[in-house]
Amino acid sequence: MIGRWADCQAGTFVLEGPCYSPGSGQCVFRWRRGDHASSPPCRPLAVSRSHFYAYLYRLRLIQRWVLMRSTVPENVAEHSFQVALLTHALCTIGREVFGKDVDVGRAVILALFHDAEEVMTGDIPSPVKHHDPNMLRSVREIESLASEELLRMVPEQLARAYRPLISGAERDIELMRWVKAADALDAYLKCAIEYAAGNREFAVAERQLEAKARAMDMSEVAYFLDQFAPSFRKTLDEIAE
Repeated sequence: MIGRWADCQAGTFVLEGPCYSPGSGQCVFRWRRGDHASSPPCRPLAVSRSHFYAYLYRLRLIQRWVLMRSTVPENVAEHSFQVALLTHALCTIGREVFGKDVDVGRAVILALFHDAEEVMTGDIPSPVKHHDPNMLRSVREIESLASEELLRMVPEQLARAYRPLISGAERDIELMRWVKAADALDAYLKCAIEYAAGNREFAVAERQLEAKARAMDMSEVAYFLDQFAPSFRKTLDEIAE
């Protein structure tokens, strides 16, 4: 626990519970006697400030696809939202169309945090990351160290809630399968949008990533590619018809 309970004097006061005091960085305790609130007969509980969410907000500054010329730049915060959106789509398709039992809400939360460590590592391009097994192993180690550094910023009272979202070793393997499928699908859709806009820089990547998505052998991915993906190639006027 960050801080500690101060030594309090016994008396006829009844503790109502800690109340955070905005701006002071302290939790103060409200006590009551009868119908009147009273100042606590003890010292406030000191609370350390955390940089955790200030770091996460900087994901919008981390650019993706840095080795390729994009017509529309994309950052990791945007990508995280889109992967969460697609994770919800795939899980909902799984439940409603194919009758699977999947925790949609938990999967979406995992998707929101799936690239959190990139606020420290940056987005390492896939051709670099997968250049050879040694490179991939080194990248995974760096990502693990970055995740632990982020988790050290989380207040102790909250660590239990955030560790399974950020620590790769503690994430739910089955739910992460849905997140990884959504991640691959989002990469393909980015390529499809770029290529449809006339950017041939993404021509080969589009074919490769569509093949990768279909090779996952997930009915939900195939359903999305057939039902929803074609619209990503269209203009606003075309989808508004």
